[in-house]
Amino acid sequence: MRGGRAMAAGGRGWFRGLALGVSLLKCLLIPAYYSTDFEVHRNWLAITHNLPLSQWYYEATSEWTLDYPPFFAWFEYALSHLAKYFDPKMLVIENLNYTSHATIFFQRLSVIFTDILFIYAVHECCRCVNGKRAAKDILEKPTFILAVLLLWNFGLLIVDHIHFQYNGFLFGLMLLSVARLCQRRYLEGALLFAVLLHFKHIYVYVAPAYGIYLLRSYCFTANHADGSLKWRSFSFLHLTLLGLIVCLVSALSLGPFIVLGQLPQVMSRLFPFKRGLCHAYWAPNFWALYNAVDKALTVLGLKCNFLDHTKIPKASMTGGLVQEFQHTVLPSVTPLATLICTFISILPSVFCLWFKPQGPRGFLQCLVLCALSSFMFGWHVHEKAILLAILPLSLLSVQRAKDAGIYLILTTAGHFSLFPLLFTPPELPIKILLMLLFTVYSFSSLKSLFRRERPLLNWLETIYLMQLAPLEVFCEFIFPLTPWKWHYPFVPLLLTSVYCALGVTYAWLKLYISVLTERTSVRQKAE
Repeated sequence: MRGGRAMAAGGRGWFRGLALGVSLLKCLLIPAYYSTDFEVHRNWLAITHNLPLSQWYYEATSEWTLDYPPFFAWFEYALSHLAKYFDPKMLVIENLNYTSHATIFFQRLSVIFTDILFIYAVHECCRCVNGKRAAKDILEKPTFILAVLLLWNFGLLIVDHIHFQYNGFLFGLMLLSVARLCQRRYLEGALLFAVLLHFKHIYVYVAPAYGIYLLRSYCFTANHADGSLKWRSFSFLHLTLLGLIVCLVSALSLGPFIVLGQLPQVMSRLFPFKRGLCHAYWAPNFWALYNAVDKALTVLGLKCNFLDHTKIPKASMTGGLVQEFQHTVLPSVTPLATLICTFISILPSVFCLWFKPQGPRGFLQCLVLCALSSFMFGWHVHEKAILLAILPLSLLSVQRAKDAGIYLILTTAGHFSLFPLLFTPPELPIKILLMLLFTVYSFSSLKSLFRRERPLLNWLETIYLMQLAPLEVFCEFIFPLTPWKWHYPFVPLLLTSVYCALGVTYAWLKLYISVLTERTSVRQKAE
């Protein structure tokens, strides 16, 4: 990718229009349903506002204890000083599950306002898009399509502005760091990512991509003519500067807790391995398929009298989707096993980034694969983590038809897997309509962009995605009318998770095969 000029002067109007339009939509969603995450962040406002720093990671009046890194805690602290002007009662720690119109308005508005950073980051990413595919119609320009895919992303809209979280400005930091690396402003990119890690530690999943790319492109300043690394070009100064950035940001974030002797307590909150393999609702990853196979084998074993029903944990067969899932036939999975699987699955992408450098595009491919691999094999993965792969893949989708096809599969399956987050009747038409609008636009715009190339999807991929419609009809309208609802209430979640896991797994494998079999195209760096 190279910095384009499509966002200059004449292009600013339509971008502002897109940003304003989605901001107005977010305002319309203020009265919508919100999840327990709303109370989580209200509680964090109260903790950081009332207690000294030394008690932030010990306070446990609410079950929703502070479990984000210090920078996010300071972010909540800053918000709390604005919140007191809306409703001081929301800042009382003992006011568990407190809601008022002022509280709802403030917290919703804080998410919308902080999304300004996300909007700016999208603008910068659009400037990095290669402008080779010139089009007279603005609607067919890669920059316009990318802006819509990011600003109007369905998953981010429902997770932040209905379900309730602050992913927008966090993804803004990530996309801005990506843009800076694409613009070869390496130190700025490194600084932004280091700051991001201390806002939300889930982004450590993509840290290998950043580390290897910065080492390969910034610490080593030149390549041989064949693209191989020129070892003598290593710059100790550049490595020192990167190290200083990481150390200074880490010291600013964790330093006070190190001084207080509370670093182990902070780490125990950030990495709660006592939680189960899967979240309450299975994320559509490898472990969802693993759990489903275990359930199927258990049912088969009981019918064939291979298993003793008195020894089968009740939650394993009737509770369905619980945090502590107990495997009956297949071996139980430990945190160490998931760590090893994640590490092994990330290695090939990191290997390609080092030995088959493709510039910023190769970095983005590695970033997406790191995010997807961690999503596939990580411990206690949340379904919302799929956005960590979908958003950066958007940048690749407007560059090549092959990546566009993978994007359509991953985005459609990944976004559909988020449907169970919104389970209240009033939100049903909202999520279906928003999903349809975004999906139809994604398919039509990318198909138009690559109309002179091969079809984006083959017949099998098309059939898979089309089956999501009858699956939704069954889960939302047919299943609740059947007697199964009372005996097997977990079936709709199970079907959604497993079916979407097939699509996510397929997209992950297809992207990996594409990266591993791609021919190297390297431009020698100037010494």
